[in-house]
Amino acid sequence: MSRPHAHFRTAVVWEVLREALDDRAKAAGRETLDVLDTGGGTGNFAVPVARLGHRVTVVDPSPDALFALERRATEEGVAGRVRGVQGDAHGLFDVAERGGYDVVLCHGVLEYVDDPAEGLRNVAAALRPAGGTLSVLTAGLGGAVLARALAGHFTEARRALSDPDGRWGGGDPVPRRFTPERLTSLVAANGLEVGAVHGVRVFADLVPGALVDAEPGATEALARLEEAVAELPAFQSVAAHLHVLARTREGSAPSAGEVR
Repeated sequence: MSRPHAHFRTAVVWEVLREALDDRAKAAGRETLDVLDTGGGTGNFAVPVARLGHRVTVVDPSPDALFALERRATEEGVAGRVRGVQGDAHGLFDVAERGGYDVVLCHGVLEYVDDPAEGLRNVAAALRPAGGTLSVLTAGLGGAVLARALAGHFTEARRALSDPDGRWGGGDPVPRRFTPERLTSLVAANGLEVGAVHGVRVFADLVPGALVDAEPGATEALARLEEAVAELPAFQSVAAHLHVLARTREGSAPSAGEVR
């Protein structure tokens, strides 16, 4: 099975997610799972998940992204298993079913929502209470600090360290970044059991593209290196992105009005 179109930069996430889907299908006793992809955009993960045979609902605020999703799903022959609806994490249950999904993807969402705690409460509540898996992917603080420092922007790197949202200045395009500790605490606060944490794009954003393209086998070697360090805490702390895989504890999923 091919990896998502995002190439080796998200290869670690894809391998972990594919294994989690297999495990959830076995636990549920069903070959086909109901998957919700919040902020799924053009389908970088939704389409490959559908190719595995699962039903995927993509919620995204951009009509252009959803149009591209529809086109990609058609081209890949999975249009019947992918449904795109316009919406966001805060109004999630206007367009998605509460407690109706075996797996929920929350990739690139918490950085941009007004209230990440509320956004995560909603995506957690979309999971089946008797068994569900959550995949969260966010921007990492350490990776941004390292990138600014290596670019010679030392004041901006230091500013990101002290900023409550991990921003390096007014021109920073990312509204919020997370440390591994902050992200796992946010996930656990919603009644979810953290199963694994991964550092994503530890080196990929720092190595010059020309160097990777020029060296035979460098792309695959870099992907293997990323996989080797993904679960090591020392490298997670400087990763460009952080990935958390969590699952519901039976009977512990937050109710509609519960605030944690």
